[in-house]
Amino acid sequence: MDDLRTPVQRSAFWADREDHRQWLRTEGRHLLRHYAKARVPNGFATLGNDGTLVDDTPQGIITARKVHCYSIASLMGLPGSASLAEHGVAALLDGPLRDRERDGWFADAAGPSRKKAYLHAFIGLAGASATMAGVPRGDELMQAAVAVIDDHFWIEAEQVMQPSFAADWSNPEAYRGANCNMHTLEACLALLDATDDTRWLDRALALARRFGHEIPSAQGGTLPEHFSPAWEILPDYGSDQPADDTRPWGLTPGHHAEWGGLLLKVEAACLAVGRSAPAWLLTDAIALFDMAVSLGWAPDGHPGMVYTVGFDGAVSVANRAYWVQAELANTALMLLRRTGEPRFDTVYRQAWDFIADRLIDPSDGSWRHEIDAEGALSGVVYPTREDLYHDFQATITPLIPVSASLAGGILRT
Repeated sequence: MDDLRTPVQRSAFWADREDHRQWLRTEGRHLLRHYAKARVPNGFATLGNDGTLVDDTPQGIITARKVHCYSIASLMGLPGSASLAEHGVAALLDGPLRDRERDGWFADAAGPSRKKAYLHAFIGLAGASATMAGVPRGDELMQAAVAVIDDHFWIEAEQVMQPSFAADWSNPEAYRGANCNMHTLEACLALLDATDDTRWLDRALALARRFGHEIPSAQGGTLPEHFSPAWEILPDYGSDQPADDTRPWGLTPGHHAEWGGLLLKVEAACLAVGRSAPAWLLTDAIALFDMAVSLGWAPDGHPGMVYTVGFDGAVSVANRAYWVQAELANTALMLLRRTGEPRFDTVYRQAWDFIADRLIDPSDGSWRHEIDAEGALSGVVYPTREDLYHDFQATITPLIPVSASLAGGILRT
């Protein structure tokens, strides 16, 4: 990793300093205030780079993520957050985002669309966080999401999610993917904290084992993302859409880091319920994080983590996405907490310096979602500023112990 500072002593770790922690709290509040502007009658919509609504069409992913984030903010004791979370819960239960005839949720309120595991994982996460925060009807949303996941998406024989269906639940997609299962794992851990039902830990462990342990072990430490239903790697998948926002071609360094963090959360979940945690959870978390840094940090000589690289390690999409830097910081922090190794604090500092220098927009309190290698605003992958999910979570992770879920960690702190 280029241009990293000399490792520091334990007493100097940023996450232990009250000034840094106060900076994170202030930054989180800026984000919460900014994205409250995304509220529309039937949920939450997309903000543009100027901080105003692109249009008033509610988006399923954005609404679910807002419920999750404002539920966490309510748990933290931030006034006004609960009403925003309650608005999102009601929208997901009663509004046009929900398919009242066949059940499940649509991508947006514009009309029927394919029903995706990626979206439903976030609705499960939203319901779990809202339940833990005591948001009215949060449990109703959680139970509705669980029913859809159990009835349609979870493939028991494979212990993974079916990626998508047509709007009427026909035409299951002939594909298996890492991204929707990554966020399903996150949802499983939140559902574990919200319900104390250890079947969610069983599912989380199964997902962690396949994507965080078995696949990287067979692929030289890398994590390909696209597979056939027979679990054959699809090396050309996405070659016609290398800058896709959820299924890009090649390897995604930010996801390597994010999976590493999830392995640490699974380990924490095991210990919290009195289970022995497999040793590979920590070993592979470190390996995935190191691979993320090796593949993604400044491979073109410019600071920051790139979006994607090819299977040969060559940069595919050099632009720096906001969430990639946030997940690098999150996992560096959790590894620092777990191991005490100063090198993780070094990366943590580097990530936050990059975020502060290049991504935080001082004019409105949001983050630029994407910049090019030279630091100019770009929109190849993210033409708008969709939401605060990754960035807000990055301001919370250092404030609590490593926990199965953020909401659960806040409740227990």
